[in-house]
Amino acid sequence: MSGREDPDLHALAPDRFLEEVHTFQFWFDAVEGYLPGTSYGRHPETPIQKLAGDERERLITAVCNYLVGETAALEGASGLIALAPSRMSKIFLATQVADEARHVEIFMRRLAWLDVEDAELEIERRADPNLLKFKQRLLELVGEGDWDSALFAQNVILEAMEFAVFRLHSENADPLTRELLDGVLKDERRHMGFGENELGRRLQVMPEVRLRIRDVRQELDRLVLSTFDATAAAIGVATSERNELAGVYLDAVRRLGVGD
Repeated sequence: MSGREDPDLHALAPDRFLEEVHTFQFWFDAVEGYLPGTSYGRHPETPIQKLAGDERERLITAVCNYLVGETAALEGASGLIALAPSRMSKIFLATQVADEARHVEIFMRRLAWLDVEDAELEIERRADPNLLKFKQRLLELVGEGDWDSALFAQNVILEAMEFAVFRLHSENADPLTRELLDGVLKDERRHMGFGENELGRRLQVMPEVRLRIRDVRQELDRLVLSTFDATAAAIGVATSERNELAGVYLDAVRRLGVGD
């Protein structure tokens, strides 16, 4: 922690709790727990193993797709700042922009550690078409000024998708990739919590939002589930385990009451 006098967050009144957890100070204290001593998310003692053959190819494909998702989140979060209906939401999204930029940076560095010479070319060649379509639709929702739908697509659907994939990949990844993913996962939990909390409060007082979000969910479901399949194959997840990936996403939409 930072050494300041921190309140017991869970003892605060709900409004004061929300105010506190959306601050830059809360963000600084959170990342201080796992970023000091690292360079691009890696501690000096973590080995950079030389991978070869199919293992290297599959990891490059996975990381290229992670970069598509993280770039979508970076561009989406930055655009959502202008749409956010409150000061504290704008501040939280500013911290998320910093997180997403860091994620892009460390995944680009992971490609360099894999001896990828032209990362942009590899991303273009290996990116899953459904994930690219998802990114396009997310940025369209941001461009249309649809706060609720864009936040749902980004901080619920995309973040849940990334959280599920990163967590499962971390379980059988090489030590360096595991360390990078574990750090990113800590950020994704905050992003998902913000999206579900923000939308949950709005859904309580604006029932028309629920209908719009359901429409967006139905529109994006096919892209999300197809992306899960492609990514699972890239990281070597057995078919029998792939339902676990979709389950994290489906649980998130059900918690908001916009599932089936």
